[in-house]
Amino acid sequence: MTTIKLHAGKGINKISKYLYGHFAEHLGRCIYDGIYVGEDSPIPNTKGFRNDILAALKKVNIPVLRWPGGCFADEYHWKDGVGPKETRKRMVNTHWGGVVENNHFGTHEFFELCELLDCEPYICGNVGSGTVQEMSEWVEYMTFEGESPMADWRRENGREEPWKLKYFGVGNENWGCGGNMRPEYYADLYRRYQTYVRNYGENHIYRIAGGANVDDYNWTEVLMREAGRFMDGLSLHSYTIPGSWEEKRYALGFDEAEWFETMQKTLHMDELITKHSAVMDKYDPDKRVGMIIDEWGTWFLSEPGTNPGFLYQQNTLRDALVAGVTLNIFQKHSSRVQMANLAQVVNVLQALILTEGDKMILTPTYHVFEMYKEHQDNELLEVTIESPDYTFGELTIPQISVSASRDTNGKVYVSLCNLSHKDSASLSIGIEEVSFSKVTGQILTHSVLGAHNTFEAPDTVTPVAFEGASLLGEKLSCELPPASVVVLTLE
Repeated sequence: MTTIKLHAGKGINKISKYLYGHFAEHLGRCIYDGIYVGEDSPIPNTKGFRNDILAALKKVNIPVLRWPGGCFADEYHWKDGVGPKETRKRMVNTHWGGVVENNHFGTHEFFELCELLDCEPYICGNVGSGTVQEMSEWVEYMTFEGESPMADWRRENGREEPWKLKYFGVGNENWGCGGNMRPEYYADLYRRYQTYVRNYGENHIYRIAGGANVDDYNWTEVLMREAGRFMDGLSLHSYTIPGSWEEKRYALGFDEAEWFETMQKTLHMDELITKHSAVMDKYDPDKRVGMIIDEWGTWFLSEPGTNPGFLYQQNTLRDALVAGVTLNIFQKHSSRVQMANLAQVVNVLQALILTEGDKMILTPTYHVFEMYKEHQDNELLEVTIESPDYTFGELTIPQISVSASRDTNGKVYVSLCNLSHKDSASLSIGIEEVSFSKVTGQILTHSVLGAHNTFEAPDTVTPVAFEGASLLGEKLSCELPPASVVVLTLE
């Protein structure tokens, strides 16, 4: 029996909606043949953007989109992607598949996409191969409303008014593909580059420094010590990879041992956030600087028969559990974690959406984001839990992951994940401080661990109404099937 105490009247802090953010890199079929097909495409589109993808992303209330990378950002030169499409420079995407990038999707197209989705743009600037002047002029081009060479060029290219830009990343993975830098060197470069990421008029930019890879706590220490006062956010990248980075596994065809290992590695995110937060607390006890986990998700071997540089992978019930557990962890740490961006939104890594020609399917991960969207901008509630262990061989992890929030109308949402591949879970939830008269819910699960949606069977893994919860006075009873994600609504 799992015992949970839900302090329904005890708010802790706001859960930023930006924890539910996404990421679109010029990688494989994420942008081209994914989000953007061009206005001449026979696929129904608005200004070149697929109508079906726009509708799907609006449905999950996508709050922020990161672009153009990723590793691509530190070889991207923004001036190549503005002006008439027929005169834009063509380049080779050396990071991802060695394909030709025609730059038809650039700054104007990105902001058009964000306007269509009603989401915040998050732009990642080029520190690895770019100059201070190049970065400064990009900010001027996007946000300056007066007379200047860059603002005038923007007008010549069809945009009279400047855009509103809140989030700007000064480099990406500068410990690796962004330049293989030492933290001391990058800290100095960050201080220099961010100086010229200026605020024009009423536009105020939230500057994000390139943070650590997984458990590189020294990187966080050096960045906070040397440059903390110059940043608003510090990023962290961590992927869930069963096996190892060098010996990845496939998304399909996994066994129970690999399921357990994936759940175990997913829970490691809690330790990473806790330890990086402790370092940040030394220099920023008031939590002014947000932790920005702008790359996370599962990373498997590319599907057989696809370009390995395109990072196209299937998405199963296992990915759904990874998403649900990770989002619960982010909410737990939402006093420090201010944004997170799943990698990536379409056709790449743990995608929400997969496409094939004019066909589109929603993945199990998509459905988790749709189920969890009610948490956005809610007040985090205190939850205490005593859960049996999930044991596999000699290893154990907690069986149940939980998070809860309250909206402005007093509704409470409880998200629950049963990590066990074989055991159901009986939950007894005591509700304190507030009384409720009604409980409803949704569940995402399947009897097959590797169940996934295909273009032939797009609804194999889909949420349905959850009938396994009952409310009696101040006690909520709930029975979770194995390998399930459930979101309850209390009214």
